[in-house]
Amino acid sequence: MPLPKLELPSYEIELPLSKKKLKYRPFVVKEQKNLLMAMEADDKESIEKNVKQVLTNCTLTEDVNIEKLPVIDVEYYFLNLRARSVGEVVENSYRCNNEVNNEVCNNVMKTSLNILDIKVEMPKEDKSLIQLTDDITIKLRYPEYSVLKKITKMDNVSDVAFEMIAECVEYICDGEQYYYSNEVSSQEMVEFIENLNQQQFEKIENFFSEMPKLEKKIEMKCSKCGFDHTIRMEGLESFFG
Repeated sequence: MPLPKLELPSYEIELPLSKKKLKYRPFVVKEQKNLLMAMEADDKESIEKNVKQVLTNCTLTEDVNIEKLPVIDVEYYFLNLRARSVGEVVENSYRCNNEVNNEVCNNVMKTSLNILDIKVEMPKEDKSLIQLTDDITIKLRYPEYSVLKKITKMDNVSDVAFEMIAECVEYICDGEQYYYSNEVSSQEMVEFIENLNQQQFEKIENFFSEMPKLEKKIEMKCSKCGFDHTIRMEGLESFFG
């Protein structure tokens, strides 16, 4: 006689950038074990692969390609999945770096954070359409999760930057014709980016520097020296430190 099948609860989420509404289940112990093993190995490629696999497994909504979602959507989704699977509250510790009588305090401060309270900070205005010259514009999109797999394998920092930008181009327009990224080779797109002047390239850099991010500011006072700390948590890893 087969053992009884355990029923898992389901939840719904709206992703902040793509606005996709997904139904999902918590991850199970086997999936959590694989995640922990990847994180302990401190292998970025393995972590990204396991995060993708767990999210794919847990997504109940059909025809959702995790690799095609913006990175921020994936991070926000995983944060909420972790809350529903393991627990909403995360305990973090920080050392007080305030100097007292020429010595660093070093007191360990502990804080609790409900990760369901963490929201994505959106830019105040859309800067994805950039005017490069009087005639030429470039339309950018936020990096998809698949981009991480490509740039993780690259060693040269400048190559990573140009490759990521090229992957995020939606189209280039010269005033008469649209050149869509799926119609142009990756190498051609990289060469186009490399041939921008400094002012044009800075406009593109601004788009990426102002990308939406997972962010939370925590105010805390050291119980030993009384120093007031402002701790800014940013990115997925910082919430599980």
